[in-house]
Amino acid sequence: MTKNGWRDGNRIVLLENGDTFFPAVFCAIKGARSRIILETFIWFEDSLGWRLREALLSAARRGVRIECLLDGYGTPKFSDAFAGDLVAAGVVLRFYDPRRRIFGMRTNVFRRMHRKIVVVDENVAFVGGINFSDEHMLNYGPQAKQDYALRLEGPIVEDISLYVESNLPRREDVPRWRQGRQPPRDNTPPGDAQALFVWRDNNEHRADIERYYLRMLANARREVIIANAYFFPGYRLLHAMRNAARRGVRVKLIVQGEPDMPIVKVGARLLYHYLLKGGVSIYEYQPRPLHGKVALMDDRWATVGSSNLDPLSLSLNLEANVIINSRQFNQQLRDNLDRLIRCDCHQIDEANLPRRTWWKIGFSVLAFHFLRHFPAILGWLPAHTPHMTVVSTVQSALETGDRTRPGDSEVNS
Repeated sequence: MTKNGWRDGNRIVLLENGDTFFPAVFCAIKGARSRIILETFIWFEDSLGWRLREALLSAARRGVRIECLLDGYGTPKFSDAFAGDLVAAGVVLRFYDPRRRIFGMRTNVFRRMHRKIVVVDENVAFVGGINFSDEHMLNYGPQAKQDYALRLEGPIVEDISLYVESNLPRREDVPRWRQGRQPPRDNTPPGDAQALFVWRDNNEHRADIERYYLRMLANARREVIIANAYFFPGYRLLHAMRNAARRGVRVKLIVQGEPDMPIVKVGARLLYHYLLKGGVSIYEYQPRPLHGKVALMDDRWATVGSSNLDPLSLSLNLEANVIINSRQFNQQLRDNLDRLIRCDCHQIDEANLPRRTWWKIGFSVLAFHFLRHFPAILGWLPAHTPHMTVVSTVQSALETGDRTRPGDSEVNS
C-alpha cells in the first residue's frame, strides 16, 4: 500500500465535467503566488488548451514557477506558436516518454503517464480524470465526455505536492531541503473530510489502487456503486464484486453505452453474464461517452481519480486516485450517480442478452484471458526505460526522442 496515511481536516469539492473543473483550475492559477505543478495525459491545442496556455503564461509573467509534465502519447507535439511564449516565460514543459512515429503511427502506446493532477502553491490541488481539452465541455456535442475531478484543500494537498515534486528533477540552484517548500500556512483545518492519496507506478506501488478497491468490496455492507469508463478488471476484482452481491450488498456498475472506442463495449460485455448471474446490477450510460473513474461504498467511502479498471490502468499506466472518508461527500457523489442511473442509463437485463452457445462461451473465455494477460505478454518483450524530455525548443521534443537532458530522471516507470 501507499506510504501516506489518512489525513484529517480536508475540504473536498466534487467537480463534474469540464464545465465546473476548468473554471476552478483557472481561478486557482489566477491566484497562484509562487508555484504551479501540472500533470496531465492530454493537453490539446484547441480552444480550451489555449485558455490554459494563457492562464499559465499570465502566472509565469507574474513570477510564478510553473512545471508541466505531459504524456508523450496523449499530448501531441505543440506548435511553435503555442509553446514558444511559454518556454520563453520560463514555463518548464516536460514530455513523458515521447517517441517518433513510424509510418505515421504512434509507437509508445503502453506504460503511459495517465495522471491528472494540478497543485497550486501547496494550498489547493486537483485530482481526477479530466484532461485539458474541449471534449470535456458539454457544448462539445455528442462526444462530450462525462467525467469527474476533485478540488482539495487541507493536509492532503501536502501529500499530493510532495508526490508530484518527487517526480521532478531536482534543481541544482536550490538546496534540497527547500525545493518546492512553501511558507508555513494557517493550521486551521479547512474541512472535516478524511482523505488518502494513492497512486500506481511500476515500482513499489504496482497494485495499490486495485487493493483499495478489493478492500472496499470486502468491507461493504449495504451498497457499492462503481462508475468506470474502461471496465475490464482481473479475476480478483470480478470475484470480489460477485461475493459482495451474494452477501446481500447492492452492487451497481455503470459502464459506457456509447463509448468513444467500440472495443470498450465489446470487452465489458464479455463480463455481463458472469456479473449478472452473481447479482451485480449493470447500467450502460447512454447520452455520450462516460470517462469517469469513481466509486462509493455504504455511506462514507468514496474514490475519484484517473485509474480505470482495465489492464492498462491496473498493470501498466501511472495513475493517481484520492480515497475519501466523508458522509457528506459520499452523499454528494451518490446523488450524482443515482441521477445518472435514473435519467441517463439503460439497465442490462440478462434475459435480453444474446443466447450463449458453447462457441460463444469458448470465444469469450479465450478473449478474456488474452485481454486480461496482455500486460504480462507485453512484459516478455524487450522494454526501454521511459524518461522525461524537456522542451527547450518545440522541435527538441522530437529530436531527443526518449533521451533526457542532464539532470532529468525516470518518472515512476
